[in-house]
Amino acid sequence: MPYDEALATRLRHALSGVAGVSERSMFGGLCFLLDGNMLCGVEKTRYMFRVGKEKEAAALARPGAAPMDFTGRPLGGMVWVDAAECRGWRLAGWLSLARAFVGKLPKK
Repeated sequence: MPYDEALATRLRHALSGVAGVSERSMFGGLCFLLDGNMLCGVEKTRYMFRVGKEKEAAALARPGAAPMDFTGRPLGGMVWVDAAECRGWRLAGWLSLARAFVGKLPKK
């Protein structure tokens, strides 16, 4: 499944000053990694953020968020966010939440 290049560009711009960020095609979309650990990504009309299991319930309570699953089973600690609900300061907030979790993981 192809990803939306405009959404990918938004993420690239938002992450442009962050050291250790790289890109990789994964899950049929485009993922951004922080020091080798999956941070966030983009698909057709939505973003993916890795927030960790401790923050998952709070993340799912935010507008536009849904559990991330591919096989009918949610991937713990990861959420989809509808692109329409993830612009400007909201995108920055999602990235901050994901960086708070992923930034604590050991570098790969």
